[in-house]
Amino acid sequence: MNSIRIPTPLRPYTDNLKEVEVDASNVGEALDVLTDRYPNLRPHLFDENGNLRAYVNIFVQQEDVRNLRGQATPLTGNDRLMIVPSIAGGKIIKSGR
Repeated sequence: MNSIRIPTPLRPYTDNLKEVEVDASNVGEALDVLTDRYPNLRPHLFDENGNLRAYVNIFVQQEDVRNLRGQATPLTGNDRLMIVPSIAGGKIIKSGR
């Protein structure tokens, strides 16, 4: 069975689980199984048209699926997926020098 690692900010939408096991043949199917099980997670991963949000990165093992076959990337049954949201924002602090 494949597993999906859930990042800390998204865990409230998966009953605080760090990892969720899914039976899926590709990345898109795995994400569908995950969001069917935890529907409140869907808007954080997908836009209103059903497309993966630009700031959501999905990795299979250590490979970004955008460099593979995207959501069509096949899974072997023992793969580990990681959801990695991009981090933006913050404040730049200039030193007084």
